[in-house]
Amino acid sequence: MSVAKVVEITSTSKTSFEDAIQSGITRANKTLKNIQGAWVQDMKVDVSKGKVVSFRVSMRVTFVLE
Repeated sequence: MSVAKVVEITSTSKTSFEDAIQSGITRANKTLKNIQGAWVQDMKVDVSKGKVVSFRVSMRVTFVLE
């Protein structure tokens, strides 16, 4: 039997949503063991002078407890 936990994280990138997702998972992996998946809950862009300047994602990351 295994037990999983879910945490919510937010990650930002100046490049793309994909980069924001990867950066968030990479950073979470430094402190959370056994990450099994993530659900991208929300996506947002920041705009300045009519141009997209950053991409932000809110994710729920699932990991199995040891």
